[in-house]
Amino acid sequence: MKLVRFLMKLNNETVSIELKNGTIVHGTITGVDISMNTHLKAVKLTLKGKNPVTLDHLSVRGNNIRYYILPDSLNLETLLVEEAPRVKPKKPTAGGKPLGRGRGRGRGRGRGRGR
Repeated sequence: MKLVRFLMKLNNETVSIELKNGTIVHGTITGVDISMNTHLKAVKLTLKGKNPVTLDHLSVRGNNIRYYILPDSLNLETLLVEEAPRVKPKKPTAGGKPLGRGRGRGRGRGRGRGR
């Protein structure tokens, strides 16, 4: 399972997030998108070496996140189970022949014309 798919299941969980610049964000997740951008409510933001600031809502860009600190009460076994395993589709074949080299348009490029 991809990390971002796991994080998308953490709605309404209270987590702490450390950013790459040392800032700590503590709040309740309202959503995580495919780029790992994390949207939080009831946030306490502590910049490195500064006093904490309280915010109603905050969105953190995914590439600024160093790591998440998850609550101890979180049941990881149930969250890590994939709902439906993905089946990779078979590559299509044209007329039963494998795709790739074949009789396409044009004559081809380069050497090999018998000279």
